[in-house]
Amino acid sequence: MPQGNSYDVIVVGVGGMGSATVYHLAKRGVDVLGLERYDIPHANGSSHGESRLLRLPQTKGHEYVPLVRRAKELWLDLEEEAGNEIFVETGTIGIGPAGSDKITDAVDSCDRYDIEYELLSSDEVTDRFPAYDIPDDYQGLYQDDGGFVASEKAITAHVRQAQSHGGTVHARERVRDWEPLGDGVRVTTDRGTYTADHLVVSSGAWAGKHLDLLSGKLQPERRVQIWIQPEREADFAPESFPGFTFQAPSGSYYGFPNYERPGYKYGRTPETPDVIDPDDWQDEPTLQDDEFLRRLANDHFPTGQGPTMAMSSCIVTRSVDNHFYVDTHPEYPQVAIAAGFSGSGYKFCSVIGESLADIVTTGDTENPIEKFRFGNRL
Repeated sequence: MPQGNSYDVIVVGVGGMGSATVYHLAKRGVDVLGLERYDIPHANGSSHGESRLLRLPQTKGHEYVPLVRRAKELWLDLEEEAGNEIFVETGTIGIGPAGSDKITDAVDSCDRYDIEYELLSSDEVTDRFPAYDIPDDYQGLYQDDGGFVASEKAITAHVRQAQSHGGTVHARERVRDWEPLGDGVRVTTDRGTYTADHLVVSSGAWAGKHLDLLSGKLQPERRVQIWIQPEREADFAPESFPGFTFQAPSGSYYGFPNYERPGYKYGRTPETPDVIDPDDWQDEPTLQDDEFLRRLANDHFPTGQGPTMAMSSCIVTRSVDNHFYVDTHPEYPQVAIAAGFSGSGYKFCSVIGESLADIVTTGDTENPIEKFRFGNRL
């Protein structure tokens, strides 16, 4: 191979997970190349749209709590190193019917891991956070250590810091193929060919196209986010409107206070997934999307029903069991994989990147990722 085309590690996909992996490898002195088919950062995947929620209470499983705690530590470390705001601590609130699984599971995770929280009645939610008008039989679980990660800023910070530690990142370079080469790998792109001792595949909705192992095991889905200008901005400021999840009568939502662009932001998890091909999908939000999403504001935010300020589509890539895939390839141990983050993964980017760097450099990680190994899940 020509000099300069051989690396210790190649990372395919430099979005949330990939940028964190490149950073943690470069920081350890590993000669790493990150390959991204779009821009750094870009708006074609799962990591754009300004913000991603970070809640300490976890309802997908208790195993996620130690990971989210470690993720927050690493986000704060990155913030200090980069000298730029990455994690915005607003507190978080989960709202749903009293006694519902979403509430009881969150309470259980808090009790199990000694996370301080307040369980608020519907009246207490409205008194504390005046933006809300919620049903009388609803509750809110408030936790003051959470908030959100500035997602695009975080990718930029991970890449810049990786570069400062000697890492290399190529944007606008599409991976065409990879193959094992002895104990290493060969990666072919639309610009050249590279070899490495190890490969990390963190290409989001495209992971199933890069790995036969995951073909048919990942379901890319279209999601839309909306920013709405409130009539009373003070109700939606970070100090009075924490990041939220809301199991409303009209569906399951998640959202954020006013941050940098006009309007507070939220999205909806649809009951019927909008399954897509990431290479051929309707990325431009529609008037129907706008009308559908505004149901939450119309029903529950009396001072938040102003004009739409922005909309953005992104891709959620769901695994077969809604849990992450983080493991080495069963046939090629030199290949590590991170995929299937199922709409809840971004907050974990920092710790997944650390875990992948551990796996590549030492063969394993002390972070608790056993739930995410392939095992008999494929």
